[in-house]
Amino acid sequence: MNLDNTTSPNQGGCTAKGMLQGQFVICECLFQSWRQHGRTAGHPSKSALPPSISQLLIFELVVADLQRKIREAFEVFDHELNNTVDVREIGTIIRSLGCCPNEGELHDLIAEVEEEEPTGYIRFEKFLPVMTNILVEKRYRPIPEEILLQAFEVLDPTKRGFLSKEELIKYMTEEGEPFSQEEMEEMLSAAIGPESNFIHYRDYITMMVIDEN
Repeated sequence: MNLDNTTSPNQGGCTAKGMLQGQFVICECLFQSWRQHGRTAGHPSKSALPPSISQLLIFELVVADLQRKIREAFEVFDHELNNTVDVREIGTIIRSLGCCPNEGELHDLIAEVEEEEPTGYIRFEKFLPVMTNILVEKRYRPIPEEILLQAFEVLDPTKRGFLSKEELIKYMTEEGEPFSQEEMEEMLSAAIGPESNFIHYRDYITMMVIDEN
């Protein structure tokens, strides 16, 4: 997704050449900023040397730390303290760990960790290995802050620094891959100032971008 010399970046692809195309592309880019993925897992070459003992130990420490974070995120929603959570909370848990899968990817992930006969709950022991692999492989990474800013600026050609609630709803429901009603309500509650009824997108991006450090 190359945004160099473009005037209309968008949620999924950011290489538009015209304003009409740009409006579509930009909304796709903003859409992906809400539920973006980017698979960056690498694969060692056949000629790669075997890892040393110290490398293995470091990897084990990293995995242990990731699993600690996964458990902490899971336990926030384990209201019954029985190592299960409502399946509807899985998306929130995954996003709290810095991953932004889209709806299709989230659906596939849930299918992977559900029981053969779904109960409406996800067990921690099934969720842990799947989520560990996702974090190790750095899948579903969010769009960088500078890309999001360019995307919003295309929707704000007069450079006001904000969009109205009505404008945002229009772009998010009529262009690109539309938000679901639940996603739209979640985004609006986080993005729109209760008094101004506007989204000041620089502040919103700062809040939305996940600190990977």
